[in-house]
Amino acid sequence: MPSKKNVVRIIAGELRGRMVECEVNPRLRPTSQRAREALFSILGGDLSGVFFVDVFAGTGVIGMEALSRGAERCWFIEKDPKLAVALEKHLKLFRIADRGVVSRLDAYRWAESWKPMPGEWIVFLSPPFPDLTGRAETMLAMIDALQKALPEGSTLILQSEKCPMLEQLPHQDQWRKRKYGRNLLWFWGGSPADEGELDDSDGNGEDEEIPETDENESGE
Repeated sequence: MPSKKNVVRIIAGELRGRMVECEVNPRLRPTSQRAREALFSILGGDLSGVFFVDVFAGTGVIGMEALSRGAERCWFIEKDPKLAVALEKHLKLFRIADRGVVSRLDAYRWAESWKPMPGEWIVFLSPPFPDLTGRAETMLAMIDALQKALPEGSTLILQSEKCPMLEQLPHQDQWRKRKYGRNLLWFWGGSPADEGELDDSDGNGEDEEIPETDENESGE
């Protein structure tokens, strides 16, 4: 199916209101703006000093939002050459290329050997939803590797839809979730102060239809 043009708006921070142009493949289900707003509301308004990784980056708007909110540096893991080129173009356009690194790597292989430097990290996983069922074992191995690699006080976030794989997440009892329509945000780790911020609430209903979206890139 053909792609169509769309724009994604950065919500807050130094890049507030900037538009990320992208091609939307109608086979892919987008992340609603409401879910993005909720994600960064939970993480807090100021990400100063935080190292951020946007895995399965797609448009890269999640990582750019983190940089807009003060993240020290962001690594974008995106194997699709076309998406990676577009992402690099936006980093230069927004004058944040000095803080953003685009790695054209397969995310699963990247996770196998990633060794983060000391510091506070936030790793955001937004895998293609078909991978949650078609590559469940590989996804679980990736999550396990990232949990073992992350320094203390860091946070791992998984965006998903409801699926059987979620019942097998490593350290199952340590995850906290939020629900926004079909979008689930799962949080693991973080500092002790974060514990009161998150619970197992299912949120408050379905997402409204919002035209500005961030795409889940399928890698296919």
